[in-house]
Amino acid sequence: MSTTGNGLQPKEKTAATLVEMCSVRLGQTLFGVPIGRILEIVGSARLLPVPLAPNFVGGLVHYRGDVLTTVSVRQLLGLPPKDGPQDILVLEGSGGCFGLLVDSVGEALTVSSADHEPTPSILDERRRTLFAGAYKLKDSLMVMLDPKQFDPMRLERNQSDCIPEATSLKSTRPTGLGSPQTGLRLWGEGSGAPA
Repeated sequence: MSTTGNGLQPKEKTAATLVEMCSVRLGQTLFGVPIGRILEIVGSARLLPVPLAPNFVGGLVHYRGDVLTTVSVRQLLGLPPKDGPQDILVLEGSGGCFGLLVDSVGEALTVSSADHEPTPSILDERRRTLFAGAYKLKDSLMVMLDPKQFDPMRLERNQSDCIPEATSLKSTRPTGLGSPQTGLRLWGEGSGAPA
C-alpha cells in the first residue's frame, strides 16, 4: 500500500477493505448479504402459494401496492421447509424487485476483506454458485449469499438450461408412471384418461 507524505495511509484505501453486511439465519447457519444490495426488510409477511411454480418460489407477497415473488433459500439449499413466519429481504433483480426468504434477520456487521475466504471447491455446483465465499468472525463463520444468483429470472433460466431436450413433452412418448425418459406420468393421447 502506498502512503501519503506524513506516513499515514490514505483514508479511501482503508475504508475499501471494510464491508457492511446484513446477517441472516437459516436454521443454525449464519449467512450474510451486502447491505447495499438490500432495498428493504419485510418481517413476517403472509405468503400466498403459487401452484405449479418452480420449486424455488416461496410464494407471493403484497409489497407496496405490487406483488413480489419470493425465493426460498431453504428450498435452493435442500433444507426442510420452516414452520412459522420468515423474514423477507427485498432485492433488485433483472425483472424488478424480488424477495429472499430467510428464517430471521440479524444485525448489521462490518467485516474486513482480510477475513474473507473463497467458496470451497468441494461444494456441489448448485450450492457453489449461490455463495460468494465466507467471512471469519470472532466466534463463527458467515457464509456470503450472492444476491444476483437468487434473481428468479436467473434461477428460471438456469433451471431450464438443466432440462435436457429429450424430456420435453413434445419429443417423448413415455410409457407411464416412472418413465425413465421423464419421470412423469402423462395422460394418454386424446383419450382423456391416464395412460
